[in-house]
Amino acid sequence: MDVMSKLLKTSLIVAAFVPSLALAQAVGGDKELSLSGTGSSDKDFDNTIFSLDVAFGHYLSDTSEVGIRQNISVNDREGEDTSFNGATRLFFDQHFGAGDLRPFVGVSIGGIYGEDVDDTFSGGPEIGLKYYVLEKTFVQGMVEYQFLFESASEVDERFDDGALFYSVGMGYNF
Repeated sequence: MDVMSKLLKTSLIVAAFVPSLALAQAVGGDKELSLSGTGSSDKDFDNTIFSLDVAFGHYLSDTSEVGIRQNISVNDREGEDTSFNGATRLFFDQHFGAGDLRPFVGVSIGGIYGEDVDDTFSGGPEIGLKYYVLEKTFVQGMVEYQFLFESASEVDERFDDGALFYSVGMGYNF
């Protein structure tokens, strides 16, 4: 039996016999802070991209959360100045289930701006999954599709023009 298999079996046994682990989740009134990041470089580290996402949320109930997400991306290309981009979005997420595994769906709206992108408004759906590794600490994966538009009159015309954002990170409820 490999180490991962043993770890999984041990985790399942502990979760079955320790009720507090089975009830791990945020509750109404909790705050949430999450952090995720991505990066890539070529083999010589001449072209490097790094992105950091920070989110702060507030649970209106045991299942609904509102908050703000901030993304900062740094692009360092050989022979060019380092450039910075960002995205700021307000969000609403609805969580499902109880216990360690909490899927969620939601929407966000905000803006994308920076040196390598055209400044524009954005908004769209998101879907994700939180897995609580401790009572108030979780690992999260999320995918967002952001429709890009410059004014409210373009919203209904821009559903085909968008960007896909994905992230993996960790968070904490307090």
